[in-house]
Amino acid sequence: MTMKMPLFVVFLFYFTLSHAQDSLCIKVQFLYGSKPLKKYKNTEEKWFGGIPGGHVGIEGDNGQFYSFEITGKNKIFNGKPDNSAYKLVTGEEFWSVMKTKEDSLKKATIIIPITEHQKKKFDSITTDYVKQVPYGYAVFGMRCASSTYEILAQMGILPQYSDFKTYMKIFYPRRLRKRLLSKAEKNNWDVLRQQGTPKRKWEKDV
Repeated sequence: MTMKMPLFVVFLFYFTLSHAQDSLCIKVQFLYGSKPLKKYKNTEEKWFGGIPGGHVGIEGDNGQFYSFEITGKNKIFNGKPDNSAYKLVTGEEFWSVMKTKEDSLKKATIIIPITEHQKKKFDSITTDYVKQVPYGYAVFGMRCASSTYEILAQMGILPQYSDFKTYMKIFYPRRLRKRLLSKAEKNNWDVLRQQGTPKRKWEKDV
């Protein structure tokens, strides 16, 4: 004899399943570039890149941050992946990249809803990249912004380009951030912001 499941239980199951799928997301985390104001130049750190500059990475599950970073000597042009790493770090490690306290940083978090298929794609890419990053770090080559763009493009969130076109178009984080902020406005994605310390001059999005 088969038992019929009560209608409300069936509804609850599909509602829960649908809600779980809809709640999948990634968070693209931006640290804005900056430089010390003149009167604080002796107490505030000078940052690599200045304005524009900063850093960007992707936060996945359980507070895990994926960050493309230089590990060896900087190069002018793209080459072998012998001076870079795709790191899996904590939030504390990610935000301390400029050796400044997190609550002093200017930040933007763009929360992007994703499908189950995109989630599996993201997990596959990041698992592979943490094991072996596919490209080196270079001034005219892949850096944090272009690397983040390349992953989002593979997931179908942004248009795909060749590596050359990617790093020429997405030369620093602000170029990626402006694209994602525009998409966030059109698609009603959540954007969280934190204002940085007034001791520094921060880059703007306009």
